[in-house]
Amino acid sequence: MTISGGTGFLDVNTRTRAELPQSLRIALATGQLRRPLATTLGPVLDLLVDGDYRVSGPERLPEERVLTPTDTWPPSDEARVGYYRTAIRTGHRPVAVVLADGDRELIIDGHHKIAAYRAEEVAPAVVRIRLGQAYSAS
Repeated sequence: MTISGGTGFLDVNTRTRAELPQSLRIALATGQLRRPLATTLGPVLDLLVDGDYRVSGPERLPEERVLTPTDTWPPSDEARVGYYRTAIRTGHRPVAVVLADGDRELIIDGHHKIAAYRAEEVAPAVVRIRLGQAYSAS
């Protein structure tokens, strides 16, 4: 998909954390993302600089994959991490959003989720936004 008229709030060269609408935050927390992803993630995509992007997932992140946080790491809200750990243990799969730029993947949303997945030794579920590929997954 091509972004034209994006705000440029999210830039892969800065560590800026996005504030997402509550409805999207709930969908990501519960793993209940609607298709097409490009529409569901519209509030995130609107924050990007203009260009071509590919949205894919949710998919499992390989354990060896290194992510670059855009907020405090490890997350300081231990209660929130604990909430996600409990959800993961009971079979829920909250979804984090990462922005891939070549070899780097920035955590746009989901620092507490990623920390919980790692603590539970479960591969995180992520939606990946990639730069430079004009293809939109459903």
